[in-house]
Amino acid sequence: MQHDFVSALILLLLVLDPLGSLPIFIPVMRQVAPERRRWVALREVGIAFAVLFVFMFVGEGFLRVMRLSERSLEVAGGVILLMVAIRMIFGGGGGAYGVPEGKEPLIFPLAVPLLAGPSAMATVLLLASRQPDRMGSWIGALACAMAVSLLVLLLCNQIRRVVGDSVVSATEKLMGLVLTAIAVEMILAGLKRYFLG
Repeated sequence: MQHDFVSALILLLLVLDPLGSLPIFIPVMRQVAPERRRWVALREVGIAFAVLFVFMFVGEGFLRVMRLSERSLEVAGGVILLMVAIRMIFGGGGGAYGVPEGKEPLIFPLAVPLLAGPSAMATVLLLASRQPDRMGSWIGALACAMAVSLLVLLLCNQIRRVVGDSVVSATEKLMGLVLTAIAVEMILAGLKRYFLG
């Protein structure tokens, strides 16, 4: 499955799912002092960007060291995305994304695993290994997706107040449906390349 800047940006936004993460963003950021929220949001998104950026560049070497083919990565990435999409559609709760009372989040849970989680890592690894000649586009798409995530993180309380819980939930389910189709396409493309060369 070939991507360009726009499709990579859409894929990354679906995987990062900033709107779907609002139920986690809000309680975590509520514990942060109002004057520190902007700095914490910038720091956490910066850490997540750095993690995914590194994965982009070490991806090909990682595949070689682990003796993995692009086909297996494509199928594995598709399976991970499918699991994320199913959780988005049918719900699964926020998980144990807790921060100790009175503490600021540092890396966990906002940067990793919420933003730079396994599905996002698999996605950037796949983009970079399949089309390494378009690395500039992938970095740009990642930067734009992270900028959107930063904006949502900064405005999480206002967004939820304006659109309401039902719209946030409906948007997450719609994103999950689109992500399901992308995940199935990735799995089919990987299997096709494996069986048909």
